[in-house]
Amino acid sequence: MDIQVWAPDVLSWKGSNFQCALGRGGISANKREGDGATPVGTFPLRRIMYRPDRLSPPNCRLPLREINQNDGWCDAPEDAAYNRLISLPYAANHEVLWRQDHVYDVIVELGYNDFPPRPGLGSAIFMHVAQSDYSLTEGCVALALPNLLSILGDCDVETRLCVNSQAA
Repeated sequence: MDIQVWAPDVLSWKGSNFQCALGRGGISANKREGDGATPVGTFPLRRIMYRPDRLSPPNCRLPLREINQNDGWCDAPEDAAYNRLISLPYAANHEVLWRQDHVYDVIVELGYNDFPPRPGLGSAIFMHVAQSDYSLTEGCVALALPNLLSILGDCDVETRLCVNSQAA
């Protein structure tokens, strides 16, 4: 069973709808680095990363990895580690995964532009925790923490996230 995402802010899973936040650039079939769009398509759930200082390991049937203070994600298209987990410090442009806010307390790494990564087509496309006001993301899908954890409890390696180009 696939998780369905519909513009502007609905995620459907097992007969229930949840509010979500999508990219500030809308949903796009032509995702580019830095455009703020959530890419259209169907993406496997690769693994879950979480902050062990803020919560226990999520109950799930997906690979788990603890986030540490030296974790980052390369978003520099010209770099060999583009769209990959990296260790900080790192010379090329990157995102820091150990954040002061709570949006990366749980990160679901999606199989977008990762096998292999193609420069410029977008990086760091995750499912993660939404801001309390559901403010727009940089291209990710974000949910309230309780909803995200509940959904992940039912997912396995066969589950995919489907971002649809039309509204629900």
